Amino acid sequence: MLRLALLAGLLALRPLLAESASFQLVDAKQQPIADAVVSLIPLDAPAPAAPAASPVVIAQAKEQFLPYVTVIQAGSAIDFPNRDTVKHHVYSTSKAKRFELPLYAGEAREPVRFEQPGVVTLGCNIHDWMLAYVVVVGTPWFAKSGADGAASVAAVPPGRYRAEIWHPRLPAAITRELTVAAGAAAGPSTHVLELGRDRRIRRGVEGKGGGYK
Repeated sequence: MLRLALLAGLLALRPLLAESASFQLVDAKQQPIADAVVSLIPLDAPAPAAPAASPVVIAQAKEQFLPYVTVIQAGSAIDFPNRDTVKHHVYSTSKAKRFELPLYAGEAREPVRFEQPGVVTLGCNIHDWMLAYVVVVGTPWFAKSGADGAASVAAVPPGRYRAEIWHPRLPAAITRELTVAAGAAAGPSTHVLELGRDRRIRRGVEGKGGGYK
C-alpha cells in the first residue's frame, strides 16, 4: 500500500517537471540577432507572480545605458547607478512606466519598481543619444538572446504557451503558440526576424557631430 501511494505521488508530480525551450534568432541573411527578448506566457494556468529578489542593475557608464535591453518580470525593481563622472537625468514617458530620476551622480536614491507589463523606453534629459529598453513581462519564463542569437528559457513546466519575440527594431512583437512536452529533447527553433533600421543616434567623433545608424 505504501509503495502504491508513493508511486501515485510521483505520478502526480510528473507534470511539474521542468524543461527548457531554446530559440535561435537570425535576420534575413541568417546572421545572429542579439538583444531579442523571448517570453513564454502559459495558456493553461496563470503565470506565478515574481518572487522578491534583489533589484536588477542598469548602469550609466561612458554616457551609455548598460545593458541596452533588459527583461524583467512585472513586480521587479531596477537600480540605476551612475558610474560616470558627469551627472545624468534618467526618465521614461512610456505607458507601462512613467518615472524620472532628477539630475544625479553615484547611486540613485532608490530602485524603480516596474509593475505593469510592456516596453519601457529609457532616456537621459542631458545626453540625447542615451537610449535603452526595459521589457517587462507577465511571466517568469523569459530569456534574451546573446551575440550568437541564442536564447534559452529554463525551467519551463510542460504545457501550452504563447511565445512572444520582441526586438527594438521589430515593428511589433512576433507571437507563436508552442507546447513544451515533458522529457522532449527538441533542438532550438529558428526564427527569422525582419528588422528595421537601427535608429539609435550615433555620437559625434572628435567634435564632428552625431547622426543616425
